[in-house]
Amino acid sequence: MLRHFKIITISIAFLFVQSVSFCNDNFFKNALKFYENEKYDDARFLFERNIVFNPKDANSYLYLAKIYNHEKDQRKEENNLETALLIEPNNEEALLMMIKISVEKSNYDKVKSLSEAFSKVCKKLCDENKNIKESLKNIDPKNES
Repeated sequence: MLRHFKIITISIAFLFVQSVSFCNDNFFKNALKFYENEKYDDARFLFERNIVFNPKDANSYLYLAKIYNHEKDQRKEENNLETALLIEPNNEEALLMMIKISVEKSNYDKVKSLSEAFSKVCKKLCDENKNIKESLKNIDPKNES
């Protein structure tokens, strides 16, 4: 009898872990669909829910930052980008978004350091960084002398 109870308990625990794992994946996939359809409130809710079950998912933080970018909430955008970069320092999309925020804030030292980090990891978005560096040549106060 005790043996049957242990087998049933282990089976239920296994099924629970599998269902939680399946739900986590579904939260992100469904949130991404909402994001792509520009249903940002629904997407935000599901990305945040995904973070509850998977707090180290850098992509959820990245997409939350994108949502806040659309909503023009730079503080929340920046917070989510910083979290994404803490989890995944080589995330080129998050780095690029942070560079753009730093340019807007005229924080040229931060732009340069982020740009250097971006140059080391870029694979797809390298041209974007070149454009930013080129525009900085005209703006950076240190280049005026």
